Amino acid sequence: MGNAATNERMDRDYQLVCAARDAGSHKAYADLMAIYREPLYMLLLRMTHNTTTASDLTVDTFSKAFCQLHRYAPTGTFSSWLYSIGINTYIDYLRRRKMDTVSLGELERGADGEFVEYQIPSGQPDPEESLIRSERDNAVRDVVAALKQPYREIVELRYFEELSYEQIAERLDIPIGTVKIRLLRAKNLMQAIASEQKGGAI
Repeated sequence: MGNAATNERMDRDYQLVCAARDAGSHKAYADLMAIYREPLYMLLLRMTHNTTTASDLTVDTFSKAFCQLHRYAPTGTFSSWLYSIGINTYIDYLRRRKMDTVSLGELERGADGEFVEYQIPSGQPDPEESLIRSERDNAVRDVVAALKQPYREIVELRYFEELSYEQIAERLDIPIGTVKIRLLRAKNLMQAIASEQKGGAI
């Protein structure tokens, strides 16, 4: 019974992946997000212990996954493939934050079965790191400026004004789900723009 349910879920997910990847179906993208957004968010929340960070990493994970749909093979579940991208996105986040953490091999499961993670924040960035970060911020702003509305506006509200999804939805008078999907699309466009610019990367 369990195997039948798993096979049925894999078939459903693969059909959605094909519709999104091959036909560019917005509904298929939205359906995949609707199915896996909450479990992915909970996974990332257990690792980050921060709702805002987990929410941001969830959007980042979907953005990466949707850009790499051509790499998904139906030999495993879509959820496992997605979660592995989520974990790698979390690792990248830690590297960007320059935090000292235990290795993945030292992550342990607590009594409740969830992973327990120990983090020691690093010190303030040195002048060279600050300069690199400033140059990177300027490059990001150049990419954002190349976006068309409404994507430029939603990126500016989220990352420059640091508004929450709820605040953006209220400001623009649109549903929160639309905010997240629009932001995801904006990130995909930013990656495409950055790849075309000399030395550009986000």
